[in-house]
Amino acid sequence: MRGVKRVISVLIAVLAALVVLAFVLENRQGVALTFLGWSTAQMPVAVFVVAALITGMLIRPVFGVMVRSRRSKPLPATRL
Repeated sequence: MRGVKRVISVLIAVLAALVVLAFVLENRQGVALTFLGWSTAQMPVAVFVVAALITGMLIRPVFGVMVRSRRSKPLPATRL
C-alpha cells in the first residue's frame, strides 16, 4: 500500500511540475508592476505569479500554527 501511495505522490508532483513549466513557457511577456509608488523591473508574468505562489505556500503554515496555538491556550478567567 505504501508503494502505491508513493507512486501516486510522485505522479502528482511530476504533473504539478509540468503544469508550472507549461505556465512559465506560455507567459514570457514582460510586465512591470507598480504598487504604492514602488515599481519593479520588467520581468515575465510567470515570475510574479510563481513568487506569489511560493509566498502563499510559506505564509499559510505560519497562520495555521498561529491559529492552532491560539485554540490550544485556555481562556483567561473573567470576573463578573
